[in-house]
Amino acid sequence: MPFVTLIVLCEVAFWVLLAAGLALRYPAKKPRMGAAVLLCEPLLEVVLLVVTAIDLKNGAEPDWKHGLAAVYIGFTVGLGHSTIRWVDARVAHRFAGGPPPVKPPKYGMERAAHEWRVAARWTVAAVTALALLQAAIWYVGGDGDVTSLQSWQQKMLLVIGINVVIAGSYTVFPKREGAGR
Repeated sequence: MPFVTLIVLCEVAFWVLLAAGLALRYPAKKPRMGAAVLLCEPLLEVVLLVVTAIDLKNGAEPDWKHGLAAVYIGFTVGLGHSTIRWVDARVAHRFAGGPPPVKPPKYGMERAAHEWRVAARWTVAAVTALALLQAAIWYVGGDGDVTSLQSWQQKMLLVIGINVVIAGSYTVFPKREGAGR
């Protein structure tokens, strides 16, 4: 199976497991079974990580696909839980009579604090990807061409930088209520 197909299948499986877990949780009224399905999400990352390592061990030249796998795993580590919580709150409200989802604050330092939490999640995602990419570089050793993996590392540093700049801008220039009206 082509490596890119596995990455796409893992992404599709993430959303299928999420939908199945929430369907069991709310319409089927089986919250424990739904939680068990949702807890299977990290297994997708383990499978992808193992297959990536095997692919590199079997002599595959590291390229953008291996970098994409690391980024996908990083995204799930840093943002998977908050994504599931976000979707869960909306499904609970829409289909199970739950309270309306809490919206992020719009103004002031509360908004800045919210943006720093978002930046922290993205930073965890990017640092996880950076670590996996570095592990792959070390795994391949000096014999292989690792420029594509290093390129992904640069992109992850850019992700961190962008998120810090956004959060910092809300701190230095807090949005004020009534501004822009």
